[in-house]
Amino acid sequence: MARARRRVAYRKRNQNRFSMFLVMLVVLMIMIVVAVKSVELQGKIDAKAMEEEQLDKQITAEKDRTEEIEEFGKEVQTKGYIEDVAREKLGLMYEDEILFKEDN
Repeated sequence: MARARRRVAYRKRNQNRFSMFLVMLVVLMIMIVVAVKSVELQGKIDAKAMEEEQLDKQITAEKDRTEEIEEFGKEVQTKGYIEDVAREKLGLMYEDEILFKEDN
C-alpha cells in the first residue's frame, strides 16, 4: 500500500509540474502578444503625432493666408488702388490729365 501511495503522489507531482509548465507557457505567450501589440500601437501613436503636427502647420499657414486675403480686400477698397487698376488695365485717366507716349 505504501508503494501505491508513493506512485500516486509521484504522478500528482509530475502532473502539477506539467500543469505549471503549461500555465507559464500560456502566460509567456500572452506577454509576447501584448508586447508586440504595444509596439504596433506606439508606431501608430507616433504616426498620428506627426500627422497632427503637419495639420497644425497647415492651420497656421491657412490663418496667415486668410489674414493676407483680408488685408488685400481692404486694400482693394481704397480709392488709390481702384485708380491704379483703372489706369493700368483699363487705360482710363482723368479728363484734365495729359498722356505722354514714349517713342522707341
